[in-house]
Amino acid sequence: MSAASAKLRVVAAVLLGLLIAAAFGSGDFAGGRASVSASTAAVLVISQACSVVGALVLAILVSARIAPHDLAYGAIAGAANILGLGLLYQALARHAAGVVAPITAVVGAAVPIAWGLVHGERPSILVWIGITLAVVAGALIAREPDETSGMSLARGVPEAVAAGIALGSSLVLYSETSDRSGQWPVFVARICALALAAIAVAVLARGRPVALPRGSARSLAIGAGLFDFTATALLLVAVRRELLSIVAPVISLAPAFTVLLAWRLAGERLHALQRAGLVVALAGLVLVAIG
Repeated sequence: MSAASAKLRVVAAVLLGLLIAAAFGSGDFAGGRASVSASTAAVLVISQACSVVGALVLAILVSARIAPHDLAYGAIAGAANILGLGLLYQALARHAAGVVAPITAVVGAAVPIAWGLVHGERPSILVWIGITLAVVAGALIAREPDETSGMSLARGVPEAVAAGIALGSSLVLYSETSDRSGQWPVFVARICALALAAIAVAVLARGRPVALPRGSARSLAIGAGLFDFTATALLLVAVRRELLSIVAPVISLAPAFTVLLAWRLAGERLHALQRAGLVVALAGLVLVAIG
């Protein structure tokens, strides 16, 4: 491959990574905004229904040899994923995206790293630097001025941490599936997620009326599902063209798109310390991905 071709390949990979990050970040924002006026469980039913259709198309198009344990891991991953998304959407609906999104991303990245350490993996120095930056960033983002005590824990931090643990765990579960299983574990995960979201709506409906997504909220819920599917489809392109090693660091910028949309469309503001923490968090995530 010539130098010019190699450079063009890197540029294409970076642009692809930006599209994936934008899709993931936009989906999180859309899901969170839909949950402001509607039940989070109902929002998830609509978004996951859209994702199921997309996942089925991908599963059919990609050749695979499926084993029972692949489907089992996929189902459990789907349960963890829907729990994480539910916590994330609810937190984004109630609290500042600039606090919730980066903390969820940092914790979500830390879970697979911790899993790898337990199983004998030894991260590079770049990963350790990234982890350190992420911890520092979490401390900065999680603090906000308090008129009585100076600084206090920012609202939304506990939900963001829980969401990160659940979403990070789903990645670990996906990693336990075999390469030959294609996209079928993802499809099973979507089916499981959709079923759990539907059960949650049914349970909530027994106690009180469930606020269903209507109007703009329904459009946002559909958008969240479509963005999620788009990101997954683009990831598949990156994997098939062996671009994932270049794309991965750029994908870690997804929280920046969530925060940017919250700033431009929802008028959210962060104090200086939290803005600095957001920058440090993104730098840490990039280093973790590069390493």
